[in-house]
Amino acid sequence: MSSSTVPSLGGDKTFEATLSNHNSDLYQKNASFVYSAAFTSPVLTLLDAQPGQRILDMGCGTGELTAQIQQAVGSEGEVWGVDSNSEMLAKASKTYSSLSSNLFQSDIQSLVLPSSPSLENSFDSVFTSATLHWCRRDPAGVIEGVKKCLKPGGKFVGEMGGFLNVIGVRTHLHQILSSPPYSLDASELDPWFFPTASNYSSLLTAALFRIRSIELVPRYTDLPQGLFAWLETFARNSFLSGLSDEDAVAVMKECERRCAPDCQDEKGQWAVMYMRLRWEAVLE
Repeated sequence: MSSSTVPSLGGDKTFEATLSNHNSDLYQKNASFVYSAAFTSPVLTLLDAQPGQRILDMGCGTGELTAQIQQAVGSEGEVWGVDSNSEMLAKASKTYSSLSSNLFQSDIQSLVLPSSPSLENSFDSVFTSATLHWCRRDPAGVIEGVKKCLKPGGKFVGEMGGFLNVIGVRTHLHQILSSPPYSLDASELDPWFFPTASNYSSLLTAALFRIRSIELVPRYTDLPQGLFAWLETFARNSFLSGLSDEDAVAVMKECERRCAPDCQDEKGQWAVMYMRLRWEAVLE
């Protein structure tokens, strides 16, 4: 193994830093399924954005869903977007110029709202998609941030990776990193929070949310660019952030080799099994 230092991700370190390392162009190339209509329509339907509402998109990324929500609330409504990644926010601002003044940067595990205008307790709904599974450090802190934003009776609607998400891929990453020549503590490097419905329900009810619906939904997900590209997008700056490029490539290739029997079909096409946790809750 090449000489490298693996940083500790405990204590005050935030797993939002993982997202901050995502390259927006790579993300759009290899992970466009994250905001595809086929995969996002169920949670957007659950949101049911209405004309005139004020809605926060928590983890807005490059802004595709934020822009859709803005269309739904119309000119009389208002959509804000927050993300920890400055590059993604810049991409969103450039692509959707009408949103640019309503985008801001913050770690959503300890959310800081802009001071002007005052946004506390002003949102009809908080929406999130494909973000909160990166918030392993303090998932309860995310929910406290949502409470800070919502009006009484406001909705929290979201979807994230849940229990059994990317099953197999995650296991192989742990096994490879835990074994020689790496011999690392993979559980310390693992950035993901994939809760059961029961686990997340407990967090919501403890924060005085009434749950209208919550379920785990299996989702077969094609990877047109292949598993290696998926790992490069989502694992290189999380599991493998402390490795040299040489070692990271070796780990990703070995993970790809081990996953091929389950994740590659007879034509050489790759797919993984996602498990999405989807919910709607109301602040009492």
